[in-house]
Amino acid sequence: MKRIKVILLGWAFIACVCPLQAQDLAISLSLKTPGNPSETSQLKQQGQSWKDSGPLNVVSSMTKDGDDELLTVTLSAREKVFFHIDLSLNTELSSKETEFYMPGFWYHRNMRSPQEAPSFRTSKHWNFREDRMSTPLTSAFNPRSEKGISVLRVLDASRDVQVQLTTGEVILPGRTTVGYVGFDGDGSTVALKFGYPYKETPKRYIRKLTLSDPITTFAELDKEEQQVLRWRIHRYKAKDFGNFVTQVWQYSYDHMRPQPLKSSYTGAEVKAALSDYFRYSFVDSYPIKFNSGLSLRVNDCMPAAEMQIGFCGRVLLNAFNEIEYGVETKDKELVSMGQAIFDSFLSNGFGNSGYLHDFVNFRDGFPQESIHSIRQQSEAVYAVLHYLKYEKRHGRHHVEWEQRIRALLDNFVGLIKDDGHFARKFKSDGTDVDTSGGSTPSATSALVMGWKYFGNKNYLQAARRTVSYVEKNIISQSDYFSSTLDANCEDKEAAIAAVTATYYMAMVTKGEERKHYIDLCKQAAYFALSWYYTWDVPFAPGQLTGDLGLKTRGWGNVSVENNHIDVFVFELPHILSWLAQQTGEQRFKGMYDVITSSLSQLLPVSDNLCGVGKRGFYPEVVQHTTWDYGHNGKGFYNDIFAPGWTIASLWELYSPNRTTDFLK
Repeated sequence: MKRIKVILLGWAFIACVCPLQAQDLAISLSLKTPGNPSETSQLKQQGQSWKDSGPLNVVSSMTKDGDDELLTVTLSAREKVFFHIDLSLNTELSSKETEFYMPGFWYHRNMRSPQEAPSFRTSKHWNFREDRMSTPLTSAFNPRSEKGISVLRVLDASRDVQVQLTTGEVILPGRTTVGYVGFDGDGSTVALKFGYPYKETPKRYIRKLTLSDPITTFAELDKEEQQVLRWRIHRYKAKDFGNFVTQVWQYSYDHMRPQPLKSSYTGAEVKAALSDYFRYSFVDSYPIKFNSGLSLRVNDCMPAAEMQIGFCGRVLLNAFNEIEYGVETKDKELVSMGQAIFDSFLSNGFGNSGYLHDFVNFRDGFPQESIHSIRQQSEAVYAVLHYLKYEKRHGRHHVEWEQRIRALLDNFVGLIKDDGHFARKFKSDGTDVDTSGGSTPSATSALVMGWKYFGNKNYLQAARRTVSYVEKNIISQSDYFSSTLDANCEDKEAAIAAVTATYYMAMVTKGEERKHYIDLCKQAAYFALSWYYTWDVPFAPGQLTGDLGLKTRGWGNVSVENNHIDVFVFELPHILSWLAQQTGEQRFKGMYDVITSSLSQLLPVSDNLCGVGKRGFYPEVVQHTTWDYGHNGKGFYNDIFAPGWTIASLWELYSPNRTTDFLK
């Protein structure tokens, strides 16, 4: 008999077999013959066997493994079949209050997301490919009962296959290990859904704010061949949704056991390669000089006419990076380019109200006063203050720059609302454009740094007020949203901003206040880590990232709206290492090791450009699942990218003492 090999690693296997109760688990089996609609049967359980399965024998068993229930489903073919199996676990949680968590893709009910993205606005039942999730898991939590439950796929192998058809019923042309997870909140009680191979219903999320028709796939089993599928079921008691996410993430980390990769490059080698970006991207033909890091084509990386101070462009931070690196390596050209950028901003980068120009498309001419975001202005302050302190340390004092940044921080103090939040976007006269407070923690770091550099206590007091708002409205509510500027949804960057804000406050306070900020930082860190992959998603032969050997562990999903992975980390890994020391939570150190060893995998160097047009231009949109911006799909990059921020993020990753040195 042909048999698919299944390996159990590191589990205490207890041979107490307990058949699942019919009211807890339901199984349906769909069989398809080429050219015909599938036929679906609701199976009936008799002991461990499930009847009415046609040419497939279906047997399930439940074994106790510590606090887990290990569900094993074995399918044995009496003849060649194309099958799809669906499982539904009744959680007995009331659907009225229950919220859902699928790591890196679904939080609460995804109600921050518009109806064009997966959310409760569109449907109360969803199923998704496992590779959309940072851990292949679905879970539900009821805040009233304080009970939760998760179903985790157990994987012993990793492979995928490319398919031509993307909707309807599709017979897979080869083997895949990708199943699906989901939930059903339509009834009086919630059911968790899972099965194999993958399906996506009631809609597929194919690109930004684009839902498409559903898909159900069918796998082949030859006569006398066997397929074994396993899932872990775990139950939780949690005080709130944030605590539930924490517990599920800890559980996921413990069972997925992501290990650091053997890095191909040292930090010094990464910086040396990335420095080519500074050389090839420099633009000096406009009133503001900059490294072009926005709207570049992946195939040639030719500079564009767009400049952005923060967010995707990170012009000022990269200007500081090239000055610092140029001095370190005695590269006068880099120093000269970086200094030219700062000089041009001092001359032409400020509007009449004292704010920096957030974004300029020089094809449209030089801007008048524009709309600003608190995030971009804060990221600019962060970069300039690092530059000023560095320069002062080397005996160079930039009085005009100090005056400009002091005035900008004074504006911040005037913008802060009574409850401690900042409007996400505002006009030069201070009028609100987007009043939501999701970007508030971006300002905290800038204010703390401003206090440290200038000694103005108003800045520190304002920073305290922002964290009070963040604690009450973001961390305690587990509502991390709209930090990213190209989406309006639950996102990773908002969680990282909360981690960073509370870290900065802990670094400059003492006693009980410091302990409080450390606790807040810890809470936010678990949520931030929920976006980062604990496993390696499979790629099919012929997909670029698979052919390059990419391991997705340590990479992070972007947001609910933007379902791809990237290298956005900045200060997060260093904060995780610090948190491990402060709290004793060694999982933080474990993920620090995974992240730092993983994110250099796609570094474009001379003998391996990793699918990018020039050395040092690190990829941005890495499409690891069946979602894209309209180009290329899973296993490839989008054709347009923004390497400005990828270079800046990795540079921070390999500059571990930058923040601690500033805050001493």
